[in-house]
Amino acid sequence: MLTILVLLLPLLACGLFLVLKNEKANSYLIYILSGLQVALIGFILNAYNRNLPLLTFKKEWIKSFNINFHLGLDSLSVIFVCLSIAVCTLILLAVNNLKYERKGLLFALICATQVALVGLFMSKDIFLFYFFFELALLPVYLIANMWGGANASKITFKMLVYTIFGSLLMLIAFILLYMRAQSSDIASLSQTVTLLPNAIKLTLFLGFLIAFCIKTPIFPFHSWLPDTYSESPTPATMLLSGLLSKMGIYGILRILIPLAPQGMADFGHIIITLAIIGLIYGSIIAIQQNQLKRVLAFSSFSHMGLMAGAALTLSVAGVQGAIFQVVAHAFNSVGLFYIAKLIHEKTGSRNLNELGGIVQKAPKLATMFMVLLLSSVALPLTNGFIGEFLMLKAIYDFNTYLAIFAGLSIVFGAVYMLRYFQKIMFGNTNAATDGFTDINSKDMLILVPLVALTLYFGLFPQGILDMGATFVDTLNFSK
Repeated sequence: MLTILVLLLPLLACGLFLVLKNEKANSYLIYILSGLQVALIGFILNAYNRNLPLLTFKKEWIKSFNINFHLGLDSLSVIFVCLSIAVCTLILLAVNNLKYERKGLLFALICATQVALVGLFMSKDIFLFYFFFELALLPVYLIANMWGGANASKITFKMLVYTIFGSLLMLIAFILLYMRAQSSDIASLSQTVTLLPNAIKLTLFLGFLIAFCIKTPIFPFHSWLPDTYSESPTPATMLLSGLLSKMGIYGILRILIPLAPQGMADFGHIIITLAIIGLIYGSIIAIQQNQLKRVLAFSSFSHMGLMAGAALTLSVAGVQGAIFQVVAHAFNSVGLFYIAKLIHEKTGSRNLNELGGIVQKAPKLATMFMVLLLSSVALPLTNGFIGEFLMLKAIYDFNTYLAIFAGLSIVFGAVYMLRYFQKIMFGNTNAATDGFTDINSKDMLILVPLVALTLYFGLFPQGILDMGATFVDTLNFSK
């Protein structure tokens, strides 16, 4: 029943936020919900460590077609579910601090996104997986449209079209697989796919691949990302960068690799090459950007390319590195987008050339900013280093030349992120930054946990690595 509680808590909160009209009551509810969410993470980890039967829930859903409402928490699911709960909690607290109208509706949509995400990460049935995969997009699309910029409607529609196209291909692959196997259970399907004809194996591979490449995104399916991140409000951008992009990595690990192994063996090297091309391309474009959120958008695209490429090497180091980096990047990106929003609110500008000298006015913000930025460029002893090292090792073992290009991302990342920090924090103050004030206690409530997690997982990574290793064992890699 724990899996049902994971779904019901944010669903109940979503309903309460829609009913409550008082902003002060919503604010109190945020703090209560945050405490419950932290407790829920502890409960999940305790149940997982003790291997309690609460970790699985299975009921008939569509009986005539043998489709079940089947949820479960294994090692991979625990990591992604706990990450979703933690990040959504931080986003709710962040929104509570920021200036938005109709906050109750915004809180409800964030909770609805969490429902869809944890449902996806616990799904053990392909059609339940598809249901939550589609559901996760809807509240974020609404957030982007209702609180976004002037062109948000047009730009987010492009994101919607891209994602729905990929999802339809995935649905076709799921239906084809179901018709052949007469089962929709992911575990049993992974044992029968090897018996399918080669043409069907290729169809499954392409359907899954395109859906997850768009969601991650991987080059050349990325064109929806920069404008969407730039025009969307910060809560939507945090959700997209921190969590929704991770749905693609999860899909690769949970669906693509187990259910399309032949396609991975035949074409995996092409996809890895495209991911590395995207990694370099995103880094080069990020260096040229002068807008706060566009730098972070291309940085996120670059990081996601490395995660996908490493996972697709089908190696222990690659999958473990990708899983670890999912966690690291989620916390780092949420923190950096939150800081970008604070800077915009305090200065009225997103242009790097119009900023400067903020370190003189806000030393606490500068300190938090620097820690998250250094983790983003994989400084040792931060959470960004562990996953980056494992992923580069995996790509090196796969192909030395690709590893050289992938390694350039560290150099490029240092260039664009340190330039980013320099233009915002150093130099002289100007009309936009002269009245800048340092962060308050409410901002510290968001940034201190993020910095603490960045340093904790950099110093003590073994917990995530052990859970990642447990999942890797189910994939039966040869190395």
